[in-house]
Amino acid sequence: MPLVEQANYALDFSFWKRPYVRLYFPGQEIRFVASIDKVPPGESLIVWGMRDVGLVVPDGVRIIRIEDGFVRSVGLGADLIQPLSWVIDDLGIYYDATRPSRLEQILGETAFDCALVQRAAALREKIVATGLTKYNVGAGAWQRPPDGRRVILVPGQVESDASIAFGAPEGVCKVRRNMDLLRAVREANPDAWVVYKPHPDVIAGLRIKGLDEDGALQWCDEQIVDAPMGELLGQVDEVHVITSLAGFEALLRGKRVVCYGQPFYAGWGLTGDVAPFARRTRCLTLDELVAGCLILYPTYVSRVSQQFTSPELALDELLAWRAEAATGMPWWRKGLRFFLRFYKH
Repeated sequence: MPLVEQANYALDFSFWKRPYVRLYFPGQEIRFVASIDKVPPGESLIVWGMRDVGLVVPDGVRIIRIEDGFVRSVGLGADLIQPLSWVIDDLGIYYDATRPSRLEQILGETAFDCALVQRAAALREKIVATGLTKYNVGAGAWQRPPDGRRVILVPGQVESDASIAFGAPEGVCKVRRNMDLLRAVREANPDAWVVYKPHPDVIAGLRIKGLDEDGALQWCDEQIVDAPMGELLGQVDEVHVITSLAGFEALLRGKRVVCYGQPFYAGWGLTGDVAPFARRTRCLTLDELVAGCLILYPTYVSRVSQQFTSPELALDELLAWRAEAATGMPWWRKGLRFFLRFYKH
């Protein structure tokens, strides 16, 4: 459920997101504004992600940041697909490692009881068994190399994203680009079979490739484009990331994960951390991490009822949605994607 009872102002939201803002803040009057000087003192202001609100914030204005949840949709957010979950954070945002977030507080302070941990375990097992991920895209197949070598997956990210800017802070993390990550993995693991998977937004032509990304095969054995992430994660041995959500999805599947940045799931004793996180000192079990990240932190809204729902029912909807989408992308979605390549929403 949302963390706030009233949030009347929303800053600089694109028209396609505005109906969803109303869905996630039901029964409240939402006033969309283009600048913070339109917000009276003492009110709450909803902003998307790490959107800059300016240096002068009116007295008492409470900033509430929202972002896509960790189990989102069948299709990419950049394709304007409706989200099944958003996170609503009145402290920071989960991928900003430079300061605490509501998720970090949940993970650091919650007394996870047996019932909640068991619920998280069941949720995790269902995600793994059904191959669900954040976006649930890709239709290709992939097989491990026949020589039995250890396989390391390196997922690419959109290098301009805030998840790298704030989740791998400059001066703290030495690796902040895809090819720097791939090179570091190759040099540290010369005998492994290293697989690189570009970010799906980049593959779809919706976001720009990273620096020197066309030369990925210089540092890896194979580049994979279309294999579904859920299927791929089940076959590899390790996943090395900057801050990619694929690292969290790999943890769900019991894989070894090495983080070169400081993502939300690092620092809790479950990952190998190249840039240690001094602020996080608690050790969690995997299902405690899952409980915080998938049950306590996000808000889920049903595509069917347009009302709040549970993560379990959201997974059921996601499975049905994926089955419907198996027939292929509709013509209008292809046309929209073509348009989005030339229009930054």
